[in-house]
Amino acid sequence: MATSAQIRVLTVDDHPLLLEGLATVIQSQPDMVLIGQASNCRDAIQQFRKAQPDVTLMDLRLPDMSGIDAMISIRTQFPDARIIMMTTFEGDGPVHRALQAGARSYILKNMPPREIVDTIRQVHAGKKRLPAEVADKMAEHIGDEGLTEREVDVLRQTAGGNRNRDIGDKLCIAEETVKAHMKHIMEKLGASDRTQAVAIAARRGIIQL
Repeated sequence: MATSAQIRVLTVDDHPLLLEGLATVIQSQPDMVLIGQASNCRDAIQQFRKAQPDVTLMDLRLPDMSGIDAMISIRTQFPDARIIMMTTFEGDGPVHRALQAGARSYILKNMPPREIVDTIRQVHAGKKRLPAEVADKMAEHIGDEGLTEREVDVLRQTAGGNRNRDIGDKLCIAEETVKAHMKHIMEKLGASDRTQAVAIAARRGIIQL
């Protein structure tokens, strides 16, 4: 049973083995208690509303929606929610989006258990923390102008092999507008052509192939 001194933790991931491992790590800490586990976003949101944990570990990629979108949904109702995003590192794009959406930390699934519980404690104390590997990658793009949501949409359609006219039809915009977006995308990413823009965006985790 939880005591007032214990940090109440909710874990969210669609891999049972990882959930089991996190449960073992958390339950071995005298100052922590696992109050729930979820394998998808819908269940995570419902459990959060019911239990209102002190700290939530949320997988970035879940079967029904993005963990970031689930976090946004939770924080709309509970703006003080302390949520830590978990993933294998896939570039700076998801990190920026997660932090902008209100994540308190962004941890890697291959981090040692000691670092994971230390992060939980720091986030519970109101601090933010990023692994050095993640922070270094983010630093490479400090000052870069980010892509707009519309530009990301255009890039996703481009990655799918669509021509400008097809992209315009799908997004209900003019073909010339698509060309203008693509020009800005290449400038922002430092790409020489559409193919390179897609490759760079995929490497940085801005889009998924």
